[in-house]
Amino acid sequence: MAAQHQLVVGGQRSGKSGWAERQALAWQQAAAGRRVSVVATALAADDEMRARIAHHRAQRPTGFATLESPLALTTTLAQAAAPDHLLVVDCLTLWLTNWLMPLDGRPDPVAWAAEREALLATLPTLASPVIFISNEVGWGVSPLGREVREFVDELGRLNQAVALRCQHLTLMVAGQAWTRPVESNA
Repeated sequence: MAAQHQLVVGGQRSGKSGWAERQALAWQQAAAGRRVSVVATALAADDEMRARIAHHRAQRPTGFATLESPLALTTTLAQAAAPDHLLVVDCLTLWLTNWLMPLDGRPDPVAWAAEREALLATLPTLASPVIFISNEVGWGVSPLGREVREFVDELGRLNQAVALRCQHLTLMVAGQAWTRPVESNA
């Protein structure tokens, strides 16, 4: 049987990470020998982001490992995958930001497209269950800048593509989870 994946989406501070971590802890405690790793995609580029990262680390259950993967998410998932190892990807939004809005230069759309396709192709083959966390940013006011509109569009496309490779989708609203099976568009 293939590993079960899920996507957790919601707005900023909607409770996505905490909910995903509680699900991961319950999975870990359900059988001996299970491990959980958080695959962190954030880059600590300024004091505010360093504080956010520190807050997330402090809130995580004891014993969860951390794998830093700001760009090479597919490789990290493939290397860490094992049936007894749940991976929590926190988060797709920052991973996409690192690709489309890099701090040290111009984006590489060709490399991004290759990495995105590699992730989508790898997901069905992973031995690990994966919980992906992502923001739902397209519910607000339409951004004024072209680059930001393109980012919002690309995140929406990424979330849809990942959801189709997951078995469950959870929408977080005000700390409350709404979970349902994913329906295929096929």
